[in-house]
Amino acid sequence: MYFFKTPFWLKLLYPKRTWAISTSEKIIYLTFDDGPHPQITPFVLDLLKQYEAKASFFCIGHNVERYPLVYDRILADGHSTGNHTYDHKNGFKTNDEEYLNDLRKAETWIRSKLFRPPYGRLKWSQARKLKDYRIIMWDLLSGDFDTGLKKEKCLEMVKKHARPGSILVFHDSEKAWERLEYVLPNMLAYFKQQGYRFEKIRQEPS
Repeated sequence: MYFFKTPFWLKLLYPKRTWAISTSEKIIYLTFDDGPHPQITPFVLDLLKQYEAKASFFCIGHNVERYPLVYDRILADGHSTGNHTYDHKNGFKTNDEEYLNDLRKAETWIRSKLFRPPYGRLKWSQARKLKDYRIIMWDLLSGDFDTGLKKEKCLEMVKKHARPGSILVFHDSEKAWERLEYVLPNMLAYFKQQGYRFEKIRQEPS
């Protein structure tokens, strides 16, 4: 079970984490988890360039190690990156020492002070030791990771729930590909027509 739209009570439980970005402008903050991928990430980057869109990529350390040129292109295209651990660790199922060591291992490849916990699962005890990071969550999931979700429904939910300042999650991964390939170009076209622009998340709050 997961929420497309993050409920208010969850944000209240973790107020120090960034769930959305306050703005009066029509801005959506696109984010992509789990890459880089040698084919899917370039597809995403090409689309973003076409729509003059910027985004934030929360990368898995071992994928950056395997595909450093794709990671370099993310940065060269003007996007921001964030740490998503080295091995996509679930904080709820990992002891603190192992979790933090995995995150620090990813720092070898990902020079960023943005962090998104895989699955959004991070213990209080782990979060307290990440004071040098800006923890980025989301207020809207695309649902592209859900293999039981029709791609048309995925697009419908994004169009229905995205708002100015929304942090929207996609995945540049093989699991998400069938939905991502359809939803991303359609949502970019739809929201650009509505007067929105797409920005990256900064290392420090603006």
